[in-house]
Amino acid sequence: MRSFDLAPLYRATVGFDQIADMMDRVLANEAPQPTYPPYNIEKTAEDAYRISIAVAGFCADDLSVEVKDKSLVVSARKADEDEPRTYLHRGIATRAFERRFHLADHVQVTGAAHADGMLHIDLQRVIPEALKPRRIDISTAKKQPQVIDA
Repeated sequence: MRSFDLAPLYRATVGFDQIADMMDRVLANEAPQPTYPPYNIEKTAEDAYRISIAVAGFCADDLSVEVKDKSLVVSARKADEDEPRTYLHRGIATRAFERRFHLADHVQVTGAAHADGMLHIDLQRVIPEALKPRRIDISTAKKQPQVIDA
């Protein structure tokens, strides 16, 4: 695997430490990423997103959605069955999982819904008023006429 030196990025920028740290983490992570359960991330509006996770075999009580330390943590654990079953073929995986999504600054989870074997999590980027662009009026300074005393 290639290694990238991000030192020039540190010298030429101010305040982008989080991006450089994230790039270091991504490039250093050689472990294979889990593929279960499958999911989609879609952009539904200018500042709105939706994460859809296939959770076939899980009911809403088996699922947990939490936000902690700028991360969205989705986990599932199947409740123990009262009556054990004998499967001839088991193709629907209902194994426990935990999936993490790193959230950018000012991204908030606005809701979650479970329907038709899919868990939909809606996210919204809410930019604080202090960070929104604003127009600054430019005033002109009026010069006072010079009076020469004789």
